[in-house]
Amino acid sequence: MAFLDEEFSIDSLPKSTSNFEPLPDGWYNATITSADVAPTKGGDGKYIKVRYDITGPSHQGRVIFSYLNIKNASTKAEEIGRAQLGEIMRAIGLAKVTDTDQLIGKVIGIKLTIKRDAKGDGNDVKGYKAIGSSPAAFPATAPAGAAPAAKSSTPPKFGASPWAKK
Repeated sequence: MAFLDEEFSIDSLPKSTSNFEPLPDGWYNATITSADVAPTKGGDGKYIKVRYDITGPSHQGRVIFSYLNIKNASTKAEEIGRAQLGEIMRAIGLAKVTDTDQLIGKVIGIKLTIKRDAKGDGNDVKGYKAIGSSPAAFPATAPAGAAPAAKSSTPPKFGASPWAKK
């Protein structure tokens, strides 16, 4: 047992303002703030637990985790995890990685989807993109079911500059 130095009353403690609802499907800018190797539950493999702190275009400050199987009894799980690591490396411009610390601090675009399972709703990282140094490299997430912007079917005039004002 450990005694506290003071008495805490439920009436004097603030209510949590944390929101653990999953983020809407879409692309988000993020910074990789931690990446650690851990053993799988069965102890017969390893995975990289990656923490992404969302920086925009919305939901700044929210945290997302992904788990990349780099050694697994399931060859399919290992193949998927290694492919994801490769996508991350390409997106952040690393040709080789020997230490997970090389991932930390890198800015990346991540595509989130909502997953629903017995444990509750959450987010899955389903894609990775390189982004520039601008925190708003991706436009705001379009609502589900929104139609894509229409493209002009009229070809440009011969000899017209693509930079000319219309």
